[in-house]
Amino acid sequence: MAVLKILHYPDPHLRVVAKPVTDFGPALEQLVADLLDTMYSAVGIGLAANQVDVAQRVLVLDVSRGGGSPRCFVNPEIVELRGLTSGEEGCLSVPETFEMVERAEWIRVRAQNAQGVPFELECEGILAVCLQHEIDHLDGKLFVDRLSLLKRSRIRRKFDKAQRLAV
Repeated sequence: MAVLKILHYPDPHLRVVAKPVTDFGPALEQLVADLLDTMYSAVGIGLAANQVDVAQRVLVLDVSRGGGSPRCFVNPEIVELRGLTSGEEGCLSVPETFEMVERAEWIRVRAQNAQGVPFELECEGILAVCLQHEIDHLDGKLFVDRLSLLKRSRIRRKFDKAQRLAV
């Protein structure tokens, strides 16, 4: 198990659409373990594989209060959405940035576990929001893409300036 480097906005690799997983072997199990280690180390509640520059449709999350309920979703797809909710979101790839984002309040997701066993899950609340956020990552989208042009521009300038100052 390892803690991997999380890519930060505006890294172009975050815009890559992840490819479906077809090999459910030891390499996938290692990736899931590394994603969980990385997510917990960064004190996050969700992490998609392409956030660590692995273009595979894999995400992990743990929205439990104590961080003791890790979940893995391989090849996830949202098959049904209901209602709307709005809440503040942040992202490990867009550090120290929090904005109000509108999402579906209830979703049904179809996915596979790390061994390739298919399942469906109906969820709402923070679990539904987190899954939508992480599936967006797998589709090459970030939560900032759901903001107004003005807010996106402000965030982009902030990160561009930080990159210039880091050189």
